[in-house]
Amino acid sequence: MILIVSIFVIGYLAIAFEHPLGLNKAASALLAGVLCWVVYVVIGAAPLDLVEQQLYHYFGEISAILFFLLGAMTIVELIDSHGGFELITERIQTKSKFRLLLIVTFFTFFLSSFLDNLTTAIVMTSLTAKVLDKKEDRLWFTSMIVIASNAGGAFSPLGDVTTTMLWIGGQITAQSIVLKLFLPSVAVCLIPFLIIGRRFRNQKLSNSVIVNREVNRSEANLILILGILLLIFVPIFKVLTHLPPFMGILLAVSLLWVITSLLHVNKEVEQKNKFSVANALQRVDTPSILFFLGILLGVSALQSVGALQQLGIFLQRSLGNDYLIGIALGIISSVVDNVPLVAAAQGMYDLSLYPSDHNFWEFLALSTGTGGSAIIIGSAAGVAAMGIEQIDFIWYLKKIAWIALAGFASGIVVFMIQVSMFSS
Repeated sequence: MILIVSIFVIGYLAIAFEHPLGLNKAASALLAGVLCWVVYVVIGAAPLDLVEQQLYHYFGEISAILFFLLGAMTIVELIDSHGGFELITERIQTKSKFRLLLIVTFFTFFLSSFLDNLTTAIVMTSLTAKVLDKKEDRLWFTSMIVIASNAGGAFSPLGDVTTTMLWIGGQITAQSIVLKLFLPSVAVCLIPFLIIGRRFRNQKLSNSVIVNREVNRSEANLILILGILLLIFVPIFKVLTHLPPFMGILLAVSLLWVITSLLHVNKEVEQKNKFSVANALQRVDTPSILFFLGILLGVSALQSVGALQQLGIFLQRSLGNDYLIGIALGIISSVVDNVPLVAAAQGMYDLSLYPSDHNFWEFLALSTGTGGSAIIIGSAAGVAAMGIEQIDFIWYLKKIAWIALAGFASGIVVFMIQVSMFSS
């Protein structure tokens, strides 16, 4: 067990120091994940038949998550290739920096709930780069985008990969997570907005939004509306059919595939290829998919050898409180990627202990989904924004960390008030 844990920790350190090492985090995650299972077999900790049975069991669960992500990313890429996001950005017209921050925060919060927080952060950060001349202004706006995208992703089963994992794993249901985390997520976003917004009161913009790409407006509108409706339909599909979410997202992709094929049937081959699902699949962030695969393989190996169960017992004895455990995991998620944290929690705590829609799972989704905003590298949205605007790690730590933590704390307070009100 110690050797497997050591391999996972070393792999995670390689992921954390991805840029200094010059090694893609997907490579480190895959290598660590596979090696954990290799060592599990070689040391003979369990019979080969049992190891194979465990591997196929966990790989089935992992595949459900990965195919869901692949489908969702494909739909987002289709919307983008048709210019759907340009239609959103060109409608944002204002001369007030404060009002622009309000609009950007509003759009980011709600878009991230069904597009995903990473994609939303990229789209909105690119938007602010078109309208803000000063680097300092862009840094503050981008920081608010990171906080808002993580907050919006937390209350939706589609908005953050960790919430999706909990949804697919049966720990939460779509309707419950939306109802119970919407107000706490609003609080996580609202407090930082009020703090950052004070900087921009009475300040004016020097130019308006510029949209560089020409798009077919009717096609862009159609694909944008259809894409969003199909993404929203996925949770409804699960409720109606009781089939797993990846079946709903695959149905959505196939329907959009047929519609786009018919839409472009009379166009030149080059145009067809540009707007095709095949092209969208090529643009999907495949390394991120492989990163999740490696991480989840490693976590499943730790679960198979009993390491996660022992960690769960340790946390329960040390902290002895669901909220303290959730807060601890949320703070850790600002340093450690929240995917392995949530995957570990799923292995540490059985559904017999915390059944579906238990407050613990919903609080875990809130804390790990929003805790990563405290440090720029603590979330995928933060890493993406850091790359686009070249945000300095220390600048974010000094200027934004306390603001993000204030939002994080306010979300926790709102959640606890909700629980006390509805449980009494």
